[in-house]
Order: sequence, then C-alpha cells, then structure tokens
Amino acid sequence: MKGSKPKLDNVVRMKGDGVRPTPPAPDFMPSEEAVEAWDRLAPVMIAKGRLEPHFEDLFAAYCVSVGDFVRCTGDLAIMGNYYLTETRNGTQEKKRAAWGQRQDALASMLRIGALFGLTPVDEGRLGAAGQGSFLDELEKAMKGNGSS
Repeated sequence: MKGSKPKLDNVVRMKGDGVRPTPPAPDFMPSEEAVEAWDRLAPVMIAKGRLEPHFEDLFAAYCVSVGDFVRCTGDLAIMGNYYLTETRNGTQEKKRAAWGQRQDALASMLRIGALFGLTPVDEGRLGAAGQGSFLDELEKAMKGNGSS
C-alpha cells in the first residue's frame, strides 16, 4: 500500500469490559449476616457501577442494616412477635424489642438502599432502563416520531 506507515502513538486503546474486583467486607461488620449481605450484594452493585471505593462505608452501613433485619426476623420467628404481661388492667400483649429493632433496620435499609438504587422505584430513578437500541431510535427518528 502506498502512503505513510501508521504511527502507534495515535492509536487509542479500547477499554475492556473488565469489572473491578469485589473488595472484602470491612472489618467492622458486626455480624455474619452483614458480611453475607456484603458478599451477596457488592458484586451486583459493582457490576452496575454504583459501588465506588468512596461509597463503600455507606454501603457497609446498608449491609449492617440488612444483617440486623435478618437477625431480628429470625429472633421473632423463634420467640414470637409478642409476649404476655400482667398489668393492672389484666393480661396484655406487648411487642418484643426485636420487633422495633427490625422496624428500625428496615427503615435504614429503605433509606440507604434508595441511594444505591436497591428498590425497583429507585433503580428506575437511577436510569437502569438499559442502553436501549440504537436501531429502534433511528427508526423512530426516520418515521418522524423520534422525540425521546
């Protein structure tokens, strides 16, 4: 072929689809359930591009809430949701302490999980609708209704 030889300094390397390895659960995780939540959810969040190194502590707080929720749910399954107590008005049912702890854990899960798109509504808000099809968009534009 005629012409000058290509120069390698103007070649731009393509970025691979390499996924960042999942970091181990932080040492401060208080329970095995929290570590299990980290091990199960962190790879998914990394694959979605939502777990960067500077977000790991906040994600760890989410995993601790998941661990607390699982532990309290197990405690309630064993002990029951209520206990009986005698008061001046007779016998009454009272909620166990684990009931309130589970509610607090669930509230934390929902609050922190929203930041990472861990509910269907929040995932939609973070734009998880997918990449879409370029050909579909092109076809819409050619037909005249390509307002997106």
